[in-house]
Amino acid sequence: MSQTWLFAPPTHANHVTGTHHPETAARTTRIIRALEQDVHVQTACRWGTPRPATTDELARVHTPDHLARVAEAGRAAQARQQLVALDPDTVMSAGSYEAAGDAAGAVLAAVEAIHQGKARRAFVVARPPGHHATPNRAMGFCLFNNVAVGARHAQHLGFQRVLIVDWDVHHGNGTQDIFYADPSVFFFSIHQFPHYPGTGSQWERGVGPGEGFTLNVPLRAGTPAAAYLEAFEAGLETITSHFHPDFVFISAGFDAHAADPLGNLNLTDRDFVRMTHLVNKVADRFSAGRLVSVLEGGYNLDTLPQTVCHHVAALAGVAEEAPAAGEEP
Repeated sequence: MSQTWLFAPPTHANHVTGTHHPETAARTTRIIRALEQDVHVQTACRWGTPRPATTDELARVHTPDHLARVAEAGRAAQARQQLVALDPDTVMSAGSYEAAGDAAGAVLAAVEAIHQGKARRAFVVARPPGHHATPNRAMGFCLFNNVAVGARHAQHLGFQRVLIVDWDVHHGNGTQDIFYADPSVFFFSIHQFPHYPGTGSQWERGVGPGEGFTLNVPLRAGTPAAAYLEAFEAGLETITSHFHPDFVFISAGFDAHAADPLGNLNLTDRDFVRMTHLVNKVADRFSAGRLVSVLEGGYNLDTLPQTVCHHVAALAGVAEEAPAAGEEP
């Protein structure tokens, strides 16, 4: 049995965003090709079979009005054979609704593979991305919140406490909104600030019973990688001192990479490997290794596929761990 499974819905390229949009089908097409050609990944991983998410499964995190609006925009795009804008950054084409449901469903399939003991970890090539989608709004390239749908599904299957680690360069405002009052899901985001979407200050910590179960680590543009890694590791230590997850997710955006056009942070492939190993250790310690990583951002088509391959190899335990900040290589 391969302990790390990969999921890539075949409809990912049916979500068309138009000319010059940074979130293009080439992102996932190139990632999938790179994963298929990477010897280490192919030796250590196997491909799982994705499935669509049902309306009821999406409704665990999204309002009926939101689901209806997205469905109607999809029908309008299909009828007109042109893109329909949901906000200035977020559009739908004729194939977008199916692609978005399949992206969320692939996360569900990954959770199920782990729940059934077939896999220990998984990586989902999800497109469109999801972490900006709030309960009632599509925004920031995102239609449905893939990782939130997956977290609720894990709980539906009996895992009570879920940790979501979001290292996308942009704050995962949608995921935060969904779980802001919920002490059963800890949301940890490390991101550039100030930056889109404008949320994610250190003072946003949750409300009501969820207070203290959101941790935001905002970093200035240009923050050195060593300082980023130090803050990331400190955040994980703070969380796990009192929150012991049964299941772990990563909102794996790669736009904090030094070469990414939509961010101004300075991470390298080696740094993403280091962070992956740190989250692996949390999953190994508290959740019997149960970990699903879900693609979010990352927009440099020349660097993104290889960065993802390094991340997946680290998930599978076949990438050499980078030293901690301040250690000799």
